[in-house]
Amino acid sequence: MRNAMTADVVVIGGGIVGAAIARELSKYQLSVTLIEKAPDLSTGTTKANSGILHAGFDPAPGSVKGRANVRGNFLYRQLEEELGLQIRWTGSLVVAKTEEETAALKGLIARGAQNGVPGLALLAGDEIFRREPNLAKDIKTALYAPTAGVISPFAAAIAFAECAAQNGARIMLDCEAEGFEVKGGRIRAVHTNKGKIVTCYAVNAAGLDADKVSGLAGDASFAIMPRRGEYLVFDRAVAKSLVNSVVFPTPGPHGKGVLVASTYNGECFIGPNAQDVDCRADTGTTGGGLDFVAQTAKNIIPDLPLSSVIAQFSGLRAVSDTDDFIVENSSVTRGLVQAAGMQSPGLTAAPAVAEMVAGLLQEAGLKMSGKSDFNGRLPAKIQTRRLSDRQKDSLIKDNPAFGRIVCRCETVSEGEIVAAIHSICGARTVDGVKRRVRAGFGRCQGGFCGPRVAAILARELGIGLTAIVKESSASVLYFAKHGSERI
Repeated sequence: MRNAMTADVVVIGGGIVGAAIARELSKYQLSVTLIEKAPDLSTGTTKANSGILHAGFDPAPGSVKGRANVRGNFLYRQLEEELGLQIRWTGSLVVAKTEEETAALKGLIARGAQNGVPGLALLAGDEIFRREPNLAKDIKTALYAPTAGVISPFAAAIAFAECAAQNGARIMLDCEAEGFEVKGGRIRAVHTNKGKIVTCYAVNAAGLDADKVSGLAGDASFAIMPRRGEYLVFDRAVAKSLVNSVVFPTPGPHGKGVLVASTYNGECFIGPNAQDVDCRADTGTTGGGLDFVAQTAKNIIPDLPLSSVIAQFSGLRAVSDTDDFIVENSSVTRGLVQAAGMQSPGLTAAPAVAEMVAGLLQEAGLKMSGKSDFNGRLPAKIQTRRLSDRQKDSLIKDNPAFGRIVCRCETVSEGEIVAAIHSICGARTVDGVKRRVRAGFGRCQGGFCGPRVAAILARELGIGLTAIVKESSASVLYFAKHGSERI
């Protein structure tokens, strides 16, 4: 056995919730280790959700979802500037076509008031179409929520993890929890594929695998069911003329329904549907599912330019059998804190859940003293496409790599890619670069820049092209020629 590592707290899972928890715990004089089984952060549910910061009128009053949603939405307004998060506070609409649906909207307003959501209003007639001119003309009323917004979810998760690492947390990728050492009903260690981590406290933020991780520690008190949602993404050239904010239909029994939304970067997407699936890795798209998404979205915006779709994808939501977030100390295994069942609005709730987890650890007996030198701010990142010509000229004089554009669709320079690779929690995969600087997100979906990104990764990491992967270890992009191990 390799020498065991130690930590005061081990956070299991590197999605938005696990990363937010690691950042919150890094405020204290603790040794914190975050482990993620994938080669990068935010590769599960976080990378493939709607990217919406919900206002908080949908969750049931008194639920963990309801409390965490409203608090999380508030916290993002502070975190936006500190971490340089990519957010647009667009507001949202929930639209109704019938008297029954209007009655449902009034119910949502009452629920939102109980949850403490500010500014909710019922709009009618021209008020609706001044905000969203392209909506279906038979829409009669709409619930307006001014505090809703859109965010880059994976950029947020990476920023949380970067801030945690900046404040001393250890981030371990390709590191999977394989078991726990439990003595006298208390956690004593976490066993991983990279060795044993001696600890008395573990936070289970493992997303779709949270029930499995909990079971490894002897707690089988809940189950997670994967629910798939499929999406279509439109080219930015047409997106700007489709929708200005986030538009939901009146919600149904299986969720908020197929919506139409703008993104932080100016694209537009429609989706998701809701399909319960058996496989926790089933992120494929289906013809029938995508057709349902397209036809249903036309109930909101009839003239969708489906010929301008540039991408399709799906994500899996971690739905608990409690139908609420599970944020609690395990009643079975002392030292285990659950942060599970993080379906929507888990992205919005993440920083509030992190606060809850810190409180639960204190309740469980962990001594937590605040750091006087906690640094909650991240250095600004250079984005070539957002610079003035004068700024670009000055930057290129200092570093010519910022003058070499690798991704033409998104105007991403070689300098940005190199910086993303060498930053704290830096990119190690092609999709890792994509999530950090957007190379590959544009119209050609990496068809032009993908090989160049791979070559830059190989050069900067000092490895051969055959070692570069798109996302997981199984997604190899290049093979050696004539038996050579490097090309």
